[in-house]
Amino acid sequence: MSGYRELLRTRGVGRIIAAQLAARFPGGMIALALLLHVEHTHHSYGAAGTVLAAVSIGQAVAGPVTSRWMGRWGMRRVLVLTTAVTASAIAALALVTAPLAVTILLGLVAGLASPPVQSAVRTIYPKLVPSSQLTALYSLDASLQEVIWIAGPVLITFVSTQVSTVVGLVMIVGFTLAGGAWFILSPELGRVRIPRSRRSFGRVLLKPTVVLTTVLGFLLIGACSAVEAGVVASFGEGAVESGFVLAVFAVGSFAGGLAFGHRPMAPWSMARRYAIVAVGIALTLVSLDAWWMGGSLVIAGLGIAPALAMSFAITSASVKFSETAEAYGWIGTGQLIGAALGSAIAGFMIDGSGPRGALTTALAFALVGVVVAVVFVRAFPDLRHRDASPLPDTEPVQTQP
Repeated sequence: MSGYRELLRTRGVGRIIAAQLAARFPGGMIALALLLHVEHTHHSYGAAGTVLAAVSIGQAVAGPVTSRWMGRWGMRRVLVLTTAVTASAIAALALVTAPLAVTILLGLVAGLASPPVQSAVRTIYPKLVPSSQLTALYSLDASLQEVIWIAGPVLITFVSTQVSTVVGLVMIVGFTLAGGAWFILSPELGRVRIPRSRRSFGRVLLKPTVVLTTVLGFLLIGACSAVEAGVVASFGEGAVESGFVLAVFAVGSFAGGLAFGHRPMAPWSMARRYAIVAVGIALTLVSLDAWWMGGSLVIAGLGIAPALAMSFAITSASVKFSETAEAYGWIGTGQLIGAALGSAIAGFMIDGSGPRGALTTALAFALVGVVVAVVFVRAFPDLRHRDASPLPDTEPVQTQP
């Protein structure tokens, strides 16, 4: 922990971590808030699922695009525009009773305008700390983001069910504007400028590491989404046991990120981290008892934040600084698709074979992740003897002999 304390004493690090967590906090609430609100107003879970799908599609499409825009127009301009548009769309969803088609369109707009905060902050990190501390910073970031997924759903469920779904969505608008303003006004955004990429859009996917981290993010978040569906199906909607089990799952991830964040990242590290996740999920199939599942998912969680942290670090080390934001945008898109597909497959499996079907789905996602990490191990950079700083944006200069 002394290493993390030293890291947080570095100028601007604690402030930018807190600001980006505040700006991203609505991400832990929006899906549940819309599910409750649209079902309440349109009296259909099918309608609610369609709106959530529109939001997810918008986020997946926009991620790489808005991230790349930051190199062209600057981080603050893009973040101000996207924050204002997504807040307006969510406010309209809350305050305007509209036909389902209009509600779906507003959900799509909210998704398309999602502020690229993750891409921005992970592009800023290499400019804030010495290169020797960069992998630890990515680990700390991956661990602390669990706060979003623990506190967000609890808060929005309480407000939406005990007060009003409209108040819940308005609260999200408030968090979006306040957190976004805090992040946008952070001095670090003014001190760091992303160079404009000279390569065409999507060319960063020619980097094997970016493709690998995108695929692995898809598999990891797909596994997590299937686990969540399986846990809820095991104990029933709204059961206290579900909240407990999912909370300790997140706590395991938090602890894993802090415990393993200082360890050097070798090419085999990714396979080991995915193996931890797979072993933990496999243990849940032994028993659906809440205590057993909680203990099993603590083990699974120990590999999640470290796996994400390694994805961020090796991506940073493999691309030019001007390409980092777009690369992180693609990784985010992979994760969003994984979340949607993992939940969908798990849902069908629950209908066919109960909660164990969802957990088996999660195990399959995790095992494929292990296989991918093993088969393509040579594509991972070895960060044991080098830092995770992005490659410089330089080109050879022709000189006369």
